[in-house]
Amino acid sequence: MADLIIGIVGVAGRMGQALTRAAEAAPGCRVGFASERPGHDMLGRDAGALAGLDPLGVSIGDDAGALFAGADAVLDFTAPAATVAHAALAGETGTVLVTGTTGLEPAQQKAIAEAAKKTVIIQAPNFSVGVNLAMALTERAAAVLADDFDIEIVEMHHRHKVDAPSGTALGLGRAAAAGRGVDLDTVAERGRDGITGARKRGAIGFASLRGGDVIGDHTVIFAGENERVEITHKAGGREIFAAGAVRAALWAAGRKPGLYSMRDVLGLS
Repeated sequence: MADLIIGIVGVAGRMGQALTRAAEAAPGCRVGFASERPGHDMLGRDAGALAGLDPLGVSIGDDAGALFAGADAVLDFTAPAATVAHAALAGETGTVLVTGTTGLEPAQQKAIAEAAKKTVIIQAPNFSVGVNLAMALTERAAAVLADDFDIEIVEMHHRHKVDAPSGTALGLGRAAAAGRGVDLDTVAERGRDGITGARKRGAIGFASLRGGDVIGDHTVIFAGENERVEITHKAGGREIFAAGAVRAALWAAGRKPGLYSMRDVLGLS
């Protein structure tokens, strides 16, 4: 069987380089296309050499359309507006899209769901196997512990992260809400300041910390009377997200069009 040809958008970034290394290390696939935004100073460079590998003979271009037309699957950890455009291209070409972009607005998410009617899109706030296991455990714990336990989700990331709470924290919140059979938007407490009054029963709270070079730490706290249960995941490097994204791309081969999650890939849904 021929290798799955991977395209990587935003390839010059830290995550893009990690994706290059992961795709080249995984059996059954190879990097065949790489792109960056027009005017980027890395255009024309070899994607492999940029990622610290031997040259791959894959030059970084700025034509995302050509990348989608040539690749079997595209890995996208970019920005919301770019991801929406990439989803449209995936729908037009029938190319698998694996995206970990966070901070999407409802209209942007709707556009991705529309594109998924035409092709396979795997979308997750976090592609780490450990994080997705933590989400499954969070859903189960929330169902068992019910409203007798208050839920707080604490996350910390590096100083450069632009959205808060993190997509992973929101994913954990959605898992907790699903376990309780409620809608996250109706019970979420996204920030507290000043005289806030007593905590609302059934609320799911979020706290976001930013600083240093923290890749991503997440803890779901179930706080009850005289006991506390905590589910924690700490990322030591972007390699875990990149490896998960490549695993998702390989899993997608031969699937019917639709919007899938990493929990589908791992059989945790």
